[in-house]
Amino acid sequence: MSEISFITKIANSILKFTKPDYMDSSHKIKEFLSEKSKKESKPFRAFFKSFKFNEMEVFHYGDENSKNMILFMHGGAYVNDINMQHHLFCLKLARKLNAYVLAPVYPLAPNHTAIETYKLITDLYKELLKKNTKIIFMGDSAGGGFILSFAQYLNTINLAQPENIVVFSPWVDVSMVNSPYDNENDPILGEIGLRELGKSWAGDLNTQDFKVSPLYGNNTNLAKTLIFAGDNEIFYKDILKYYDSLKNDNVDSRLVVGEGLFHIYPLFPIPEAKKAFKEIEKELMD
Repeated sequence: MSEISFITKIANSILKFTKPDYMDSSHKIKEFLSEKSKKESKPFRAFFKSFKFNEMEVFHYGDENSKNMILFMHGGAYVNDINMQHHLFCLKLARKLNAYVLAPVYPLAPNHTAIETYKLITDLYKELLKKNTKIIFMGDSAGGGFILSFAQYLNTINLAQPENIVVFSPWVDVSMVNSPYDNENDPILGEIGLRELGKSWAGDLNTQDFKVSPLYGNNTNLAKTLIFAGDNEIFYKDILKYYDSLKNDNVDSRLVVGEGLFHIYPLFPIPEAKKAFKEIEKELMD
């Protein structure tokens, strides 16, 4: 096992200290969802440009005439909005990859469910296809899970696949049935909270419906796929199962594992994230 950097050890400790209490408590997660249902979140808007698409706000970064277009779905367990970490990463993507990056502020649980987001993102994607440019799907955590499900969904409605898919610690099974999970080592997420959040996002769908849990979907014809995961995160073993399914479905895919690293580590300002970004550049610039 490779030694993680000192900066990353510090980040891991801080994350453990700030881990939301609702992640590990059935009582706290119910309180959290109850409070969330009473108010709509407002995404951070200062310094970042956005436009409205069918009443959905879409942040955009970089030059619209760039040779690459990235559709980035942000994480946040389907209840938390796009944050500064996402904005900064999207700016980096735009600058380093000669890309025009779009990050939709999609409807969140518990006031909204997955089906509403499918309609909005499908309509947005149809518009992007008209641009006749290279489209790349990206997403972190919940957003990564959605991206994989959405790519599977495209096959059912006869829409073209993107050129590439890149996901960071995707939430591939919102049913969380593959217990026991490693709650001890993950400094960000917890099994109890995730299971309730997954139910809220699924709404009337079964939590093992592919539209919310790509682990149970068909990956035939998916684009070349790059997955990042830390082996200390709660999703790790589900991601391994999903990666096996990609191989079984003959998808050109690659899994990069951060040894001793945590959830969505490529989005953090740590040395290991620089190595991860080089892997992204290698994948998309070849």
